[in-house]
Amino acid sequence: MNRWISFTVLTLFLLSVSVESCNEAVCGSVVSKCLLTQSCRCDLKNCTCCKECYSCLGQLYSECCSCVDMCPKPVDVGGSSLSTKSHVEEFAEKVSGLFQVLTEDPDPQNRWTSFTYAIDLDATLFAPKKEMKLHMQSVEQEVVPVKPNVTSLNCTVAFMSQCMSWTKCRSSCQSMGASSYRWFHDGCCECVGDTCINYGINDSRCRKCSLKDEISDDYALSDEDLDYAEEMDMDEDEANDESV
Repeated sequence: MNRWISFTVLTLFLLSVSVESCNEAVCGSVVSKCLLTQSCRCDLKNCTCCKECYSCLGQLYSECCSCVDMCPKPVDVGGSSLSTKSHVEEFAEKVSGLFQVLTEDPDPQNRWTSFTYAIDLDATLFAPKKEMKLHMQSVEQEVVPVKPNVTSLNCTVAFMSQCMSWTKCRSSCQSMGASSYRWFHDGCCECVGDTCINYGINDSRCRKCSLKDEISDDYALSDEDLDYAEEMDMDEDEANDESV
């Protein structure tokens, strides 16, 4: 009897869930168990059962959370997805002095635009591990605040003005002495200095590089094309006059 009730409840529930978002073959058994135990009777806005539901689904949570409407919905980025996706790589050899000299002042030829911003680093993360010592302290004693060992550094990145290919971005940044680079899928190229973390700025900021600009440039007519079109129009008018 319990199996029949379980099957009925699971069938009715899965019918309301799209087939693309819920894998019935994989999730049927575990979802049925969680529905009968009422472990997932909540949502992400009122997450009173989230921990219980996570434990109930176990290792299949990421696969089956959509079956119980507990998966965060993906953000719709629309047409700007190319400007948020990128490829990063570090260079084995870097020339920090060269990159600093090239980016400290605006480029006279406007080949790139430099950005410098401050970052805070916890020096303890890069220091050798020390032996941990515990000190006993009574309630009456004054608590000594712990001072974080934070170091501030300036990170400099350079965004190329024009769109370029991945290989062109790599060679350009390497020739500037950058320590790494980030090439966005919209063609924007970012060269990153040696004091930066996480490969600089994760945002496409090239001034003259966008899909819209590329399309406009591809379909733009040159002066020669315009002159040729005018000559064709004149020849066509003369031919019409002769036929009349």
